[in-house]
Amino acid sequence: MTGTTSEAEHGPAGTVWQSAPYPVLLVGGDGVIEHVNDAARALPAAAPGVRLADAVPAWLADAHRLVTEAQAHRLVTEAQGHPLVTQDVSGLVAPVRGLIGDRAFEAHPTPGDGGSGVTWWLVDATDHERVSEALRLERRRTAFLAEASNELLSSLNLDRCMEVTVRLAARHLADAALVILPAAGRRHPVAYCGPDGRVVRENPAVDPREVPGLAEALRGFPPVPSRWIDPASAPGWLARKELGEPGSMVVTALPGHGVPAGALVLLRRSGHASFSEGEEVFARLFAARAGAAMSAARLYAEQAAITETLMRELLPPEARGLDGVELSARYRPAGATELVGGDFYDLHPAAEPGGESLLVLGDVCGKGLEAAVFTGRIRTTLHALLPVAGDHGRLLGLLNDVLLRGDRRTFVTLVLASVRRGGPRVTVRLTSAGHPPPLVLRADGRVEEVPTRGTLIGMLETVTATTVTVELEPGDTCLIYTDGVTEARGGPLGDELFGEQRLREELEQCAGMPPEALTERVQMLAAQWTGGGDQDDVAVIAITAPRAGRETTLPGLGRESASPRAGGGIS
Repeated sequence: MTGTTSEAEHGPAGTVWQSAPYPVLLVGGDGVIEHVNDAARALPAAAPGVRLADAVPAWLADAHRLVTEAQAHRLVTEAQGHPLVTQDVSGLVAPVRGLIGDRAFEAHPTPGDGGSGVTWWLVDATDHERVSEALRLERRRTAFLAEASNELLSSLNLDRCMEVTVRLAARHLADAALVILPAAGRRHPVAYCGPDGRVVRENPAVDPREVPGLAEALRGFPPVPSRWIDPASAPGWLARKELGEPGSMVVTALPGHGVPAGALVLLRRSGHASFSEGEEVFARLFAARAGAAMSAARLYAEQAAITETLMRELLPPEARGLDGVELSARYRPAGATELVGGDFYDLHPAAEPGGESLLVLGDVCGKGLEAAVFTGRIRTTLHALLPVAGDHGRLLGLLNDVLLRGDRRTFVTLVLASVRRGGPRVTVRLTSAGHPPPLVLRADGRVEEVPTRGTLIGMLETVTATTVTVELEPGDTCLIYTDGVTEARGGPLGDELFGEQRLREELEQCAGMPPEALTERVQMLAAQWTGGGDQDDVAVIAITAPRAGRETTLPGLGRESASPRAGGGIS
C-alpha cells in the first residue's frame, strides 16, 4: 500500500475493517484480490491472489472495471495539470447493487491513493430490499384498490360493476377472471374478461355444484374462504380455450350488504406462478370492495324499479279528448328534481257515449313525496266513489268521511267538473271545495269567474259546497287551476303575489288559444313571475268547446265536426 492509507486501515493485520460485519475486499490495481476480512471468507471464491472477476458476480466485476477506469482517467488529467479534476473518484461511481448467492448486497467503492487499488465494502441489503419490495407492493396494491373503488363507485349500474370487476381482476390479479351472479330465474349471469381485456357477457346454464366452493360463495355463507379448483375438472364455461392450458384457479366470494353479491373466479395460465397466500388475501380485499359496489348497484336497481312502479301510479294521467270536448291538463311539481307533489288532477271518461265525464283538480296540504302519497289516497278514494259522481255534494261528503278517519292534520281542496257535450255546446257542472274558483275565458276575450264556493275536505265534520253549471260555446274555455298560479311570489321586488286580477288580465289576451297553448301559457306566467325563485306545485286544466268547422280526432270515436257557436253564459 502507498500514500496516506495506513496499515491499520487496509493491512492484513488491520483491526478497523478486519472485524467489520460485512465483507470487505481489497483489490489491487491489477484486479487481483489482495486482502479480505473475516466476513468476506463467506464468499468461497474470494481469497487473496484470486482475480476479482473470477471470485464475484459480473455486476461487481463490471463496477470494479468502471471505478478503475475512472481512477486512471483522474490520474492522467492530474498529470497533465488539469485544474478541474481533483475530486475523489469514489464520487464518480455510485454504489451498485446485486445478488451474491441468494443475498442482496450493496457495494461501495473506496479507491486507494495513487491508483493503488480499490477497497470494496459489501453491505448486506437483503432485509432492506425485502422491506422495500414489500413497501412497493403495498403501495401498488393500495393504488389499485383506490382505482378499483373509484371505478366501482362511479356507477350504480350492476352490469357496469360486473364489467369493471372482471376487467380489473384480469389486469391486476390474474390472466383472466369471471364474475358469476346469483341465479336470475334458471340461469346465472356471467361476465368474463381474458388477457385481451375484452369483457364478454353471458347467461349460461351453470350448475354451481360442479365447481368447488362456487355454491357456497353464491349463497354467501359466512365466512367463505377462497377455494382452489382443479383445472382438469373445471367445466367448459369456466376453463376457457382461448386461455390455453389453465394452471391455477381460485373462487372467491363477493360479499354484499347482507346478501351475497356473487362470486369471483381468478384464472392463471399454466407455467405462471400460482396464487400466493398474500395474493389470495389481497384478492379477498378486492372482492370485498367489488361485492359491496355490486350489492349497492343491485339494491339501487331494485329500489328504482319499485319507485318507478309506485310513481307510475302517482303520476297524473295523460290528458285526452273527452267525447268531443277539447282538453288540456298540465302539472309541474315544485322541486326541479321531483316528479309528483301535492297538486293533482284526474280524468274519468264517461262510462257510455253521451254521459258525463268527471274531471278532478285538487291541492293537498304539504309538498313533496308525503303530499304525493296523500294525493294517491285521495285519487284512489275518488275512483271508488265514481258511482256517485253525478251528485257532487254526496261525493265530497263521502270523501270527507274517509279522510276524517285518517290523519286529521291532512286536508285537501278540490274542484269537481262534470263535462258533457250537447251539440256545439259543452256543459260543465263545477263544484269547489275550498279551492280557488274556476275562470271562463270567452271567445271574445271576456273573463268570468264561476261563483262556486265550498269548505275544504278532511277538516270539518260537515261539508258545504255549491254547484254551478257553465255553458261553453264554441271557442270558450273553462280554466281550473291550483293556487300555485295565483300565489306565485315574485315580481319586481320579489315578494308580490301574482294574484287573481293579474291572471284575469293575462287571460284576456289569450282568447282563441287552443287549450294546450293556454295551459302552457298559464304555467309559464307563474314561472316567469317567480324569476327562478321558490315555486309551488302547479296544476292547470283547460276545457274547451271546439270552434265551428274544426274537426277533432278523439281516441276511439273517429272524427266529428263542431257546430256553429251560439250564445251562452253562467247559469
